[in-house]
Amino acid sequence: MLPPGLPRIGVRLDQELDPHRCIELAVVAEASGYSSLWFAENPLHRAILPAVSACALRTERIRLGIGIINTYQHHPSLIAMEAGALDELARGRILLGIGSGVGSRIARLGFDYHPVSALRDATQIIRTLLRGEETSYRGRSFCVDRVALRFQPPRPDMPIYFASMGDRSLALCGELADGLIVSHLCPPGYTRRAVGIVKQSASAAGRKEPEVVQYVPCVVRADRDEALHFAKSAGGEMLTAFWPVGSDWPELRETIVRHSGLSKSEMLAALARLRRGEPPEGVLDDRFVEAFAIAGTAEECLATAARYGDAGVNELVLTFVGAQAAEQIGHLGRALAEHRA
Repeated sequence: MLPPGLPRIGVRLDQELDPHRCIELAVVAEASGYSSLWFAENPLHRAILPAVSACALRTERIRLGIGIINTYQHHPSLIAMEAGALDELARGRILLGIGSGVGSRIARLGFDYHPVSALRDATQIIRTLLRGEETSYRGRSFCVDRVALRFQPPRPDMPIYFASMGDRSLALCGELADGLIVSHLCPPGYTRRAVGIVKQSASAAGRKEPEVVQYVPCVVRADRDEALHFAKSAGGEMLTAFWPVGSDWPELRETIVRHSGLSKSEMLAALARLRRGEPPEGVLDDRFVEAFAIAGTAEECLATAARYGDAGVNELVLTFVGAQAAEQIGHLGRALAEHRA
């Protein structure tokens, strides 16, 4: 029997993976019964659409999430073109995630950064184009004048997910989007708060509550201590990458720390040690893993995953850490299948 409250389980494929490796893992994930594959993209890293296309051709049932594509680097009209064509290729399995990125990174590309208006404008343009309609739209971030797609996408109602973090963006997600994507390093307490903002906004707009997808790093091992070791290694890399980015959103960073069960002083002390080159396994204690990752035996991982369901997550998307990703995907998939039987 599955743990009560367990959300659907998907797999996240990192932008560090080339398309050939993505295909290998996609085939394993579909055969193992996962509900979705999500592909992550960040500015100037490997683009994800080639991998999405390749996996669409090598799979038949599993849903394929673009999570996310950046509205600044991809104009909304281009996003509609790409998403519509990909949905043809995938026979209606595409889930479209969009975001406005990190301000300091976007500014280096020469854009004026207005993240909330970028999401609002992009959604209005993309939705109208996917419906096969001509549109003229003038927003703060994006404008179009009498444009229409020259082909009809298979699904005019393709679901659009927002990668939202701050309160204004979360409220906009409830107002406009079909789903919310919560990123790595967001503990269940943060997610519960974010989901509350989204639900309140959706209710005020008279809309259905958006689906909630969350990314979480995961290590599955027969030995719990070994799993914790690898989870701490991955967590150290994520923490050193996230903390500087979080300076763009200091209030958000404070909120995440507050819900982690760790103090800000503990986080800063750990970060200083990591930057000095100390191994994460000796710096981070088990509380860090409990707050930001899933690690242990397959049974322990499923029990931890249920905590995210209690926080309002509909689909928990796991980033399998380490060189044995395919083996971990298969191992946890078999445990899921056994519980469902």
